[in-house]
Amino acid sequence: MSGKKVHFTYPGKTVDVRWDRRLCIHVAECGRAAGELFVDGREPWCQPDVTDVAQVREIVERCPSGALSYADKTGGPVETPAVDNTVVVACNGPLFFRGNLHIEGLADASPGVRFRAALCRCGASKNKPFCDNSHETVGFRDYGAVGETGSAQVAGDGELRITPTRNGPLVCKGHLRIYTAAGRAAWFGTTVALCRCGASKNKPFCDGSHVAAGFRSD
Repeated sequence: MSGKKVHFTYPGKTVDVRWDRRLCIHVAECGRAAGELFVDGREPWCQPDVTDVAQVREIVERCPSGALSYADKTGGPVETPAVDNTVVVACNGPLFFRGNLHIEGLADASPGVRFRAALCRCGASKNKPFCDNSHETVGFRDYGAVGETGSAQVAGDGELRITPTRNGPLVCKGHLRIYTAAGRAAWFGTTVALCRCGASKNKPFCDGSHVAAGFRSD
């Protein structure tokens, strides 16, 4: 995407919407939302003044990749982390994180990824650690089941630190709940290494297969 504009701002009288095209994987939570905030084929595609600020916030916060964010000019509520830090293991797709996220080494990333992020688990993304839909072209297959249960569930929130290790897994530290693709709350704990090479035999967990697979994170 070198040479192409990646950051877009759609200004409104009361709220601005921002879009980072590098993070967008076209899940279409925005485009399929009721109303006319986002209309495919319209110029501009996003028009914040056609609806109220509350609806803008609600629709933008649906974005699972963090590509969308907003700036409320009225001094109203700003986006806050979800009560729990969670990750959904998508069927044949990425790891969808929500919560109080701190992804190491990405201080200049879109504001949205502090709350929502889609991270690659097929190993093929050209925008690591983020998903870029390469799982579709490489034929990645994993239906998002989770076999382990983790530790006993305890109440907890706070920051989830996600470290994309060099040529290795995503190491997550902080309270985290893992959901299967079918929606089952399967695992709870405070430290876990999640596969991002696509080769683990114990997905979504790392089992060291990245070494034999020759996975490269850059």
